[in-house]
Amino acid sequence: MIRGRAAVLTVSQLNRFVRSTLEENPRLREVYVQGELSNVVRHYSSGHIYFALKDDAAAVRGVMFRSNAMRLQFEPENGMMVLVRGFVTLYERDGTYQINATDIQPSGIGALQVAYEQLKRRLEAEGLFDSQYKQPIPSNPERIAVITSAGGAALQDVIHVITRRCPSVELTVFPAAVQGKDSVPELLAAFAAVRKLADRFDTVILCRGGGSMEDLMSFNDERVVRAVFACPIPVISAVGHEVDFTLCDFAADLRAPTPSAAAELAVPDTMQLRRQLEQYSAWLRDHAYRMLDSCVGQLERAKSREVIKSPLKFWDMNRQRLEDLIHLLQKLSEDELEPRRRQLAYLSVLMEELSPLKTLGRGYSITYTDRQLLRSVKEAAPGMELKTVLPDGTVISKVVAVNEKETEI
Repeated sequence: MIRGRAAVLTVSQLNRFVRSTLEENPRLREVYVQGELSNVVRHYSSGHIYFALKDDAAAVRGVMFRSNAMRLQFEPENGMMVLVRGFVTLYERDGTYQINATDIQPSGIGALQVAYEQLKRRLEAEGLFDSQYKQPIPSNPERIAVITSAGGAALQDVIHVITRRCPSVELTVFPAAVQGKDSVPELLAAFAAVRKLADRFDTVILCRGGGSMEDLMSFNDERVVRAVFACPIPVISAVGHEVDFTLCDFAADLRAPTPSAAAELAVPDTMQLRRQLEQYSAWLRDHAYRMLDSCVGQLERAKSREVIKSPLKFWDMNRQRLEDLIHLLQKLSEDELEPRRRQLAYLSVLMEELSPLKTLGRGYSITYTDRQLLRSVKEAAPGMELKTVLPDGTVISKVVAVNEKETEI
């Protein structure tokens, strides 16, 4: 029997009491806890984020409900050092205390920068920044679409540079807010309008002036980046100052450091082209004069030749020379051919005398073994088959005996 005991509580009553105690404690109503995230799970159906926050010696569970998680500008990841703001409570079902997070910020780096790096890695893995998808920028465009703020200095810079360099180019402005809550929808609408008129434009310039990372965040929005990548017309991106790099810059076909630089990259300098044409024209004119002088000199020299001064005399002289050459060729041919003809006749008679057929005609014969001419009785052997050639045919015989000393015919 337990004496003087307090009121008996159920587990649910105890947990509920501890929870109210924690939540009513002024020191625990708003706490800031720094640590490393682990076991991060985003529940996609509810939108809640569950995690653990740890340091070298301890860990505490945490949860961020959907209403707060939707406001995060980055995606919490395992191993990330963060500063969590929230209040301490107890999860009654398990009897474990936890931090109910109302905000999470990366330690040492801003949330926008973390979100930027996370999205950059993901889009890069998809291939949106690959050079193989970059379209070449036309060198001599006729019509250019400009997506920017209608009242911004960036548009004036583009108009000024293009008017100075190539005034024949036609500019069409598709106005859109370049920062603020309306900027992303308006930028997407501008790209949609450009795509509908894709056959009318050669190049698209997307530009705005400089600003903070918060000012440029519309150009790091995934929807806008994908619109740039999917644009069928080559896109030059010039967002911010020279040191600013937005995700639209990586997805575009060409990145320019400033709006003015984008305009210079988009069109040729017609004044420079005119100077080059003038140089080429002067060179061609000088070259033509030199060629003409050379031809005149050749013509003067040709006029002094005999064939030009007296063509009939030149013809008679060369005709007589041709006849002399023909006569000489005929004489040389006869002098060369006659000795050759006599030599050929002599060789023909000699071959006739030495012909084996002539020998056979005098009553002789030629005997062969199966492989070669039989020149000696030593090359014959009993049983060997012989072939004897006579003037009127061939006799096949077999050796019965061989007598080396009998030579009488």
